[in-house]
Amino acid sequence: MKVRTAALALVLTLAVAACGRGGREDDAADDVATAPPTEAPAFSSPTLQAVKRRGRLNCGVHEGLVGFAYTDNRGQWRGFDADFCRALAAAVLGNADAVRFVPLTTSQRFNALRAGRVDVLWRETSWTLSREAEEGIRFAGINYYDGQGFLVRRSLNLSSAAELNGARICVQRASTTELNVADWFRARGIAYTPVVTDNQEAAREAYGREDCDAFSADISALAAARTLLPNPEQHAILPDVISKEPLGPAVKRGDEAWTSIVRWTLNGLILAEELGVTRQTVGTLAGESRDPSIRRLLGVEGDFGPMLGLSKTWLRDAIEAQGNYGEIFARNLGPDSSLDLERGLNAQWNQRPAGLIYGLPIR
Repeated sequence: MKVRTAALALVLTLAVAACGRGGREDDAADDVATAPPTEAPAFSSPTLQAVKRRGRLNCGVHEGLVGFAYTDNRGQWRGFDADFCRALAAAVLGNADAVRFVPLTTSQRFNALRAGRVDVLWRETSWTLSREAEEGIRFAGINYYDGQGFLVRRSLNLSSAAELNGARICVQRASTTELNVADWFRARGIAYTPVVTDNQEAAREAYGREDCDAFSADISALAAARTLLPNPEQHAILPDVISKEPLGPAVKRGDEAWTSIVRWTLNGLILAEELGVTRQTVGTLAGESRDPSIRRLLGVEGDFGPMLGLSKTWLRDAIEAQGNYGEIFARNLGPDSSLDLERGLNAQWNQRPAGLIYGLPIR
């Protein structure tokens, strides 16, 4: 009898406890259902306000890298990154020439962002976790997928970087390049001697003087460096790609709205190529296209520019000024340039062969 009474008491206790838990869950659900709606915070960018007051975009670029950012014989800035700076100025200020180019070394670039010397850094910079966590910056997107490789003299008859045992390798100090080389050789148990220089130009010059057997950098930078050597055809880029280098624009941490403006300007140029909107056709398509995606892109429908504090035609202005992503690539890095690089990973996602470039929807 005592056993039956104790069992019954235990069942009742568990039932009461279950009811109590169920009541608390119901109360929590009721709290969520009855909570008053909260408004999203206003979209406001101190950086955008400063750029508009100044009437000029300050854009940090490489101090001189063929194909990406360099001055021509008239002192005008040219290159892939320079064109994106102009496109951003067109989107924000309606004037692609309202840019002050600020050449920065590798060691200067992040401090220049933090100090407010530049509004955006468009300088062949790889997006990594440690840079976002420790450098006080945010990356707004990727405009070039690169990888690190090796430039060598054809006279060495090398077919792979694995044959560089005991070689002297020129690398740039305080860069992911230096770290990647160390990781790659250590993982394979291959001995090498680093020849460390202050910047890429010094590394290229050291390689040209034969102070090292190979020059390691991003493959795009190696292609640019080869064009500056006395006999470019005597040098080859080995097939080995030893890292992933997603390059893109960076901004100062703390201004989320400005990060979005840079991100969606870049995205708009990528999307324009996918939709077939070019520098030559943008005006016609703005007036005649019935495609909702094109109409939103060009500001014919929706208020996407004003959402960002910009004009309705912000992306149309950018495309008219510099063209779409593919046009910018072709004239600076592709078949219309001295580098003549293939699109590769930087092809659109729906091309054949497919690349990694993908336009986010504007809607």
